[in-house]
Amino acid sequence: MKASKGNVSRMLVGILVSILMVVITACGGSTPSSGNASPAPTEKPSDKPAATEATKPAEKQKLVIYTARDKSVVDEIIPKFNAKHPEVEVEVLTMGAQQILERVRGEKANPQADFWWGGTQSGLMTAANEDLLESFKPSFADSIPALYKDAKDRWYGEMLLPEVIMYNSKALKQEDAPKDWDALLDPKYKGKIIIRGVLASGTMRTIYSAMIFKEGAADPTKGYDWLKKLDANTKEYAQDPTNLYLKLAREEGTLSLWNLQDIMIQKHLKNQPFDFIYPTSGAPILVDGVGMVKNAKNKEAAKKFYEFLFDSKLRVELAEKLFQIPTRSDISKDSLPAWLKGIELKPMNIDWTVMAEKEKDWMQYWDESIKGKGAK
Repeated sequence: MKASKGNVSRMLVGILVSILMVVITACGGSTPSSGNASPAPTEKPSDKPAATEATKPAEKQKLVIYTARDKSVVDEIIPKFNAKHPEVEVEVLTMGAQQILERVRGEKANPQADFWWGGTQSGLMTAANEDLLESFKPSFADSIPALYKDAKDRWYGEMLLPEVIMYNSKALKQEDAPKDWDALLDPKYKGKIIIRGVLASGTMRTIYSAMIFKEGAADPTKGYDWLKKLDANTKEYAQDPTNLYLKLAREEGTLSLWNLQDIMIQKHLKNQPFDFIYPTSGAPILVDGVGMVKNAKNKEAAKKFYEFLFDSKLRVELAEKLFQIPTRSDISKDSLPAWLKGIELKPMNIDWTVMAEKEKDWMQYWDESIKGKGAK
């Protein structure tokens, strides 16, 4: 039986409609079997708060340091600290130790510094008594002998500075140099001693005050007599350390009194013909220390620097390069440089509190009544 043209057309239209419905149903209703066929859902910013915090750059800490250290020491230390603590931005202001005390004192109501790096124990003791230093017990506290730190953790000694007899090793044999303080008064050394100007020098004020103390602090008369005899043997007083080194190198004099560290630096790093005698009866040993400023604005950064500065490996490195004698008692002698192993640190018996109280009066008397008059 043949289909009519009208029936065939209706059949074709029906088939096309059926196919179109199947296609529409397949595209819109079923779940895809493969994840690759479907785009990932769009993520909202609030969906990943942790990732956002993690990518936020850390805020820089600031640290303001007032220091009496030499520029060479600052240049050695600060880059190392920056390498270990890149999160801390360091600002260093260099000035004399006495200037630091006066500045910290003047800024007491609104501290501008966080850390005091480099000061004599008498200066730090004064600052502690005036409530200018923060009490902080660092991790290495037990390795510092009581003699070299504050009982209330307001300052810690960083290094020791023995005051010794200095001589020109080219012009004077070691066996001919005086072996103790009293030997300096021997007339055979008359005109051979050059002294750094006393009043302007913390080193010289300490040595001269120590000589008065050893002769009897209760009555300074004997100490003054001792200094008068030394003055009689003194050729001249140099205006500053550079002038002192120059005169000794030229052999305008052969003897002086100075701190061990500077003598070693001049000898080994500046190739000067200088050496030293450690006095047999003992030497006044200055403690050079550090402290955190009271109510400092950046205490956490200051604590990081405190811990860094006393690191055992750094202390050994500074002993080798800059002849610093560490106060830490837990550093193995085997790790210390050869120059330091041969030195017995015999301290002179001194009451530093009395020294701090009397020094100003003693030095004023020396300046007005002894200086330049010993030979008369």
